[in-house]
Amino acid sequence: MSKTTEQATEQATQQFESLFVAPARAYGSLTLEYYEKLMAAQLDAFRTYSDLSLAQARAWIDVKDAEGLKQVVADQQKAVQDLGERLQGDTQKVVTLSQEFLQKGQKLAEENVKSGQKLAEENVKNGQKLAEDAVKKVQASK
Repeated sequence: MSKTTEQATEQATQQFESLFVAPARAYGSLTLEYYEKLMAAQLDAFRTYSDLSLAQARAWIDVKDAEGLKQVVADQQKAVQDLGERLQGDTQKVVTLSQEFLQKGQKLAEENVKSGQKLAEENVKNGQKLAEDAVKKVQASK
């Protein structure tokens, strides 16, 4: 293989890496990070909701008199209020994660477009130079 062919192959490989592989890897990493955070938030919420439900079930089992019933009802009302607040906070957490993911995704896309434009401009310049060199060789051989 000639040196020019090797250089062209190497350049094509680098361009493929910068245009397709690197952006795909970056987006994959971003997506994985997002789902990791999302699943952690969901697991935390599930754990909290499960603990609350089990505590309420235990409280109902322990009711033995009217005073116990009164206390369980009062505790349950507080638990429902706490659950509502927790649900609101969890919803906000998911919204924030999603917005962050969207912003980072847009930034990646913008960077990839700029990189692609720069690469296209470089390829046009290189193509023009090769064409000029070829014309000069043809003129010199006449």
